[in-house]
Amino acid sequence: MSSDPAIALLRDLVQINSINPSLVAGAPGEGEIAQLIAGHMRRLGLEVDVEEVAPGRPNVVGVLEGRSPGPSLMFCGHLDTVGVDGMRAPFDPVEADGRLYGRGAQDMKGGVAAMIDAARVAAGRGLRSGRLIVAAVVDEEYASIGADALVARWGADAAVVTEPTGLEVAVAHKGFAWCEVETRGRAAHGSRPLEGRDAIVRMGRVLRALEALDRDLQSRPPHPLMGTASLHASIIGGGREMSSYPDRCVLQYERRTVGGETPLAIEHELAELLRRLRDEDAEFDAAARITVTRPAYELPQDHRLAQTLARTVARVSGRPAPFSAMTFWTDAAVLGEAGIPAVLFGPGGAGLHGVEEYVEIEDVRRCRDALAALALEWCGQ
Repeated sequence: MSSDPAIALLRDLVQINSINPSLVAGAPGEGEIAQLIAGHMRRLGLEVDVEEVAPGRPNVVGVLEGRSPGPSLMFCGHLDTVGVDGMRAPFDPVEADGRLYGRGAQDMKGGVAAMIDAARVAAGRGLRSGRLIVAAVVDEEYASIGADALVARWGADAAVVTEPTGLEVAVAHKGFAWCEVETRGRAAHGSRPLEGRDAIVRMGRVLRALEALDRDLQSRPPHPLMGTASLHASIIGGGREMSSYPDRCVLQYERRTVGGETPLAIEHELAELLRRLRDEDAEFDAAARITVTRPAYELPQDHRLAQTLARTVARVSGRPAPFSAMTFWTDAAVLGEAGIPAVLFGPGGAGLHGVEEYVEIEDVRRCRDALAALALEWCGQ
């Protein structure tokens, strides 16, 4: 078992159930893990601010001040995880073959442990100037209320979101829109087809149209870093009993977006899809709405933050740090919209949202070392 401080902290984090209660009813949320992190950062000598964003769900922000005014740098990571259905021992941090297993090990308690321990290293060496802000936020896996609350109170000249990137410097990621479609039928006895209208069958037409749209999206020229847009059906429900025509069916689907796609364009795309179905059948009755949108994010590769981090990673690890994009959405987009240039950088592993999740232990150490070196260089300018 590793005695490295970052790995010891990671084990402590994985042992705590911090499942997002907006995803799993009755889940505990981030209260316990936030308390542990607040105490840990205080012991490192950081000034700690705890803000309750929702009942029992606090953001924790630790601040390390330099000896004189200067540039500020933020490290940001989320504390919540998805659920654990199908996992045998989700909160038992097992180390094997250079990996640490457990829910959240990769997404993203490995990155959180690395960024907090990087602050320990920076505190030990002392910042000549500036300010290092270490932010542990809630709710990234659902609606990012933690990141929204963070940027309302805190700013920085640059930020690193320590999501798992396999030690690549990710300067972009996709966005998403959550869409809901309701088809309407007419309830009637199952033996009387002239009186009934089947809302579920009519939803089948919507699904076929969405399948065709997904094929079209993925056949378009890809974004240089993000690839192509896509969509998938997520949740569907309808009907009341076996011998009745269903009068209502509701589909929720997710549309993944790339740079340049706007919420207005997604609304138009969905409205046009339903219009075509109405043109084909005057009795087709449906309504749709977009419930949540989050934008894609991109920072130019020649931005000073991206170039400085890439250079730092190469120096610490002894190998180049390629620029890349992540397929998943992150709080970097929230920071970017608030005027904080951000990149993604974190350890590698596998099993995001899966039944076997792990992080590469050596990657956590390298991530910590690179982040500490970045903080000392950025805040010492």
